[in-house]
Amino acid sequence: MAPVVQMSGLFLSLPEFLLTKQPEGSTLRRMSQVQTRSGRELKHVVVREYLRSVVIESPPGAPAPSERDLQERFGVSRMTVRQATEALVAEGLLDRIPGKGTFIARPRRATTPIGGFTDEMRRRGTVAQSRTLLVRPEIAGPSVARALGVGAGDRVVHWRRVRSASDAAICVQDVYLNEALVPDFLDDAGNGGLPVSLYRDLTLRGLRPTWVEDAFTPDHLTAEEALHLRCGPGTLAIRQQRRALAGDYVVEVSRSVYRADRYTVRMQIGEEE
Repeated sequence: MAPVVQMSGLFLSLPEFLLTKQPEGSTLRRMSQVQTRSGRELKHVVVREYLRSVVIESPPGAPAPSERDLQERFGVSRMTVRQATEALVAEGLLDRIPGKGTFIARPRRATTPIGGFTDEMRRRGTVAQSRTLLVRPEIAGPSVARALGVGAGDRVVHWRRVRSASDAAICVQDVYLNEALVPDFLDDAGNGGLPVSLYRDLTLRGLRPTWVEDAFTPDHLTAEEALHLRCGPGTLAIRQQRRALAGDYVVEVSRSVYRADRYTVRMQIGEEE
């Protein structure tokens, strides 16, 4: 049975066979004129999103732009082009064939796997990073208690951190865990043993999520969020609320806010069989 993701209020960037063409002169076409001025760390993003527009407008099997063409178009190094290309290879949008070149991939008939931020960044060809802002026991309020399936007043673990990829801050994430399911989590935190990947830690505990419920809404960053994400207050943002279950146990409730200029929601959704 293929996993089913239930979502509402989504801002999506879907695979080639679900996307519409961008008009000439669109924002995507002008990205190289805007974003490359903001710093070297964004150059591979500009190249990557240009390649994504080529994927949208090209048939499967068509050749992708060569590395030399991309270097000349954007004035970037071969390493930057490789980083952008490998990210789309990891997403399944491009196929690299040794000795022949890089081509537009045929759509994969696979649903989006369940995973956390670290898993998602790995699929996108980059490395996830984590900076903890706080980790502590708290008394569950009514909304957190209801979402976690515990009693109001029960103890939960609250973990707040900034999530980054390749040194670029992307997300501020608040995670709530049922302390009864992870009784030594705070002990590990006190010993400097917090994991980069929460889902890997849950997997080692036999609590790998098998079902998630996500909701996404557009918004703007608060002043505090903007400070952590190194941008101005009011910057466009994507807010995510998640409830993750391992079998019958709710193992994670989280609220995340992403910089919209550095994060796009991508899913492949299949029929239940």
